[in-house]
Amino acid sequence: MTELSHTAPAGDGSSIVPTGPIDSHSKLRDQDFQAPTGRVGGQGVAGLGLGELSDMERTERLRKMHDGTLGSVHSWELVTAVDGPGTRLTVFLNGCGLRCLYCHNPDTFFMKNGTPVEIDEILGRIRRYRKIFRTTGGGITLSGGEAMMQPEFVRRILAGAKAMGVHTCLDTSGFLGANCDDAMLDDLDLVLLDVKSGIPELYKKVTTGDLQPTVDFGDRLAARGTTRVWIRFVLVPGLTDGKDNIEAIGNIITQWRNVIDRVEVLPFHQMGQDKWDSLGLDYQLRDTKPPSPEATEQVRDYFRLLGFEVH
Repeated sequence: MTELSHTAPAGDGSSIVPTGPIDSHSKLRDQDFQAPTGRVGGQGVAGLGLGELSDMERTERLRKMHDGTLGSVHSWELVTAVDGPGTRLTVFLNGCGLRCLYCHNPDTFFMKNGTPVEIDEILGRIRRYRKIFRTTGGGITLSGGEAMMQPEFVRRILAGAKAMGVHTCLDTSGFLGANCDDAMLDDLDLVLLDVKSGIPELYKKVTTGDLQPTVDFGDRLAARGTTRVWIRFVLVPGLTDGKDNIEAIGNIITQWRNVIDRVEVLPFHQMGQDKWDSLGLDYQLRDTKPPSPEATEQVRDYFRLLGFEVH
């Protein structure tokens, strides 16, 4: 494996999501959720409007974020067969405790750079798409960033979606799995669990974080046996593609076989490079090529030999 120096990207406060204050009469439009490119100027806390508020208003906004009635949202999209089964409303939340070298959404690193969105706005959008969800077998997927940076907001979304009979899914690294308590798991149908490496030292190199919290979260899911799991692994040449690493991942996820429905081996791509550049962050995989189709399929074949359905 190629040795790569690893410096955790230091955030500069930049944001490329729509920012600005929200008053009690305003409603976010579809285009307000999008992530337009081309703006790289730092916004600091202005992403959540905190710098433009009085002390009382600031306290109230922070209270709402703490109790989960207000969240920091990067963007959303309606997609099919990407972030879980059927057509899904995928909501990308801002904030992440990891700094993955291959992250394709570095503009979600900081909660302060997101757009403030009320819980009723999210639940209203879920309600609007219920017919599509029923027809396609889809639902709501919460992604990021790392959605579990905002556990109370996630809790309210999941509970509201389940009350509508909507399938729920969490896309997570598991690094903050301890924030997802049993009550939250009761409202969660599917977890897309991103196992970034199976070797602790390599996991630290790839993400700046520790592997053990992900293992602990997977162990909890397997012990409960009620929430289904799709494993995701990003194959990066010279970084995560070593035989020992892939076998280590296999050894870990085999312990969760009772809840795993599929394993997805995702080939590395360069689609996030422009975001790293626009944010002034050090992108260390600039010269890394995507894995060949043959190399990707070889890794998939390994997981098939372990008895998993693999995509």
